[in-house]
Amino acid sequence: MTEDHDSAWGASRFARPGTGWADIGRGLAEAAESVADHHHGAPLPAGDPVSVLAAVTGSLGGPGIPESGIGESEALSRMARLVAEFGLDLTHPLTAAHLQPAPLSVAVAADALASATNASLDTYDSGPATLALETWTVQSLAQMAGFGPRAGGVFSPGGSISNLLALMIARDHTAARRGIDVRQDGVGALRRPVVFCSRVAHFSVHRACAALGLGESAVIPVEVDAHHRMIPGALESAIRQAGDVTPLAIVATAGTTDFGTVDPLPDIADIAERQEIWLHVDAAYGFGTLFSDRLSGLLSGIDRADSVTLDLHKVGWQPAAASLMLLSDAGRFASLNRSVAYLNPDDDVEAGYSGLLGQTLQTTRRPDVLKVAATLLAYGRRELGGMLERCNDLAVYAEQRVATELQLELIAPVTLTTIVFRYRCADLDAVNGELRRRLITDGKALIGRTQVRVPGEDEPQTCLKLTLLNPETAERDIDDLFDELLRLAIEVESESTSVAGDQARSEEMVRVSE
Repeated sequence: MTEDHDSAWGASRFARPGTGWADIGRGLAEAAESVADHHHGAPLPAGDPVSVLAAVTGSLGGPGIPESGIGESEALSRMARLVAEFGLDLTHPLTAAHLQPAPLSVAVAADALASATNASLDTYDSGPATLALETWTVQSLAQMAGFGPRAGGVFSPGGSISNLLALMIARDHTAARRGIDVRQDGVGALRRPVVFCSRVAHFSVHRACAALGLGESAVIPVEVDAHHRMIPGALESAIRQAGDVTPLAIVATAGTTDFGTVDPLPDIADIAERQEIWLHVDAAYGFGTLFSDRLSGLLSGIDRADSVTLDLHKVGWQPAAASLMLLSDAGRFASLNRSVAYLNPDDDVEAGYSGLLGQTLQTTRRPDVLKVAATLLAYGRRELGGMLERCNDLAVYAEQRVATELQLELIAPVTLTTIVFRYRCADLDAVNGELRRRLITDGKALIGRTQVRVPGEDEPQTCLKLTLLNPETAERDIDDLFDELLRLAIEVESESTSVAGDQARSEEMVRVSE
């Protein structure tokens, strides 16, 4: 190789095992040095979105790929500066908007290793080590869920895809029990296929039904109680009133996105068993409670599910994506099986040169398992559980702070790590919505928002939400957040009142002139 082809950090442009991996580390160290004094020091950069996005775009020099490159070091340093100056900082103690945690350093390092190998999990010769790692990790997590030795599973790009895959397998399994091959004959061979889930289930259930050709109208919503948990009696009524349909699945939620609440899994499992309906548990948020001795009881009954979705890029502190779909019986992957001459011919499979092509809708599939396996080995269940318990304690502390403030109203009590509340005022929607935007624009804090049906009110109302997934956040950080929120709320409410007064006077003048 000539000098012209040498990398900035080594003798090759490519990430060779050993020395090439060290070169990657040196590249990251250089990038870190280049941003040492450039980080904005806030959850998000201060300023309005248009200005922030324009600054990033402008730094790239206009659209179009350059004819000549600027070199590896400069390109990486520029990317680092952009995300440091204009990006999101999940490690900031007041970043508390979404189910999007700061990733563990060991997981980030292992994720870089996964990228360096560029292995795939479809066949043995695309990355043998990672096949064994995924099998071990899936079996370990399935065991934690209480599944038996027949269990299996697969990594996916996210919880939405895991839910899609689970419902697809449920569809195929239900059809096969009725003598129908959906893969060959299509969903039209099923009579009115439907899926039951709670009214506050994740929207990905609806999207999955649309993608599977069932239509979103196939989703039958089930009413929830005051704590946003599916009501078993309402589920039984919904099944009974559905009439002449083909129930494909009941989807229970273990950790709703807004409230962290868990449907009564044992009762729902009883109904699914009596009705002989596939039970899928969307535990994208809640599965992590199984790491904790104190909180694991929330998921009692999950071992009776046919399939489970979990996201370790939520409670698990992994870089996205790290989602899995677990099956209580791996044999139910059968409808996904494919034999492709150039990938997994039968004689290769018989000789042991197999892979995981028949367990997913993907062919090339990144070895996301490396970061998960590294984390499980590094920390073990107990320490990961302690991290979750710390986040739960922070949420309880925030809940107590809301209770002490007359201007704040608690909307939903803490179950996992989420708290929903709102600022009391005359113009609830406008003030609470603007309050969140003001915190972001000022670079003070990043909190979430949602709409909730509050008892006694006709329409869903805008509420604020904290999703606390940083175990290094302190109680004083929570206090600082609420102090700033209350200070800004008075300012925003005053502005809203002034605008409303001006509008009322203007309308009165128009009325008088008429």
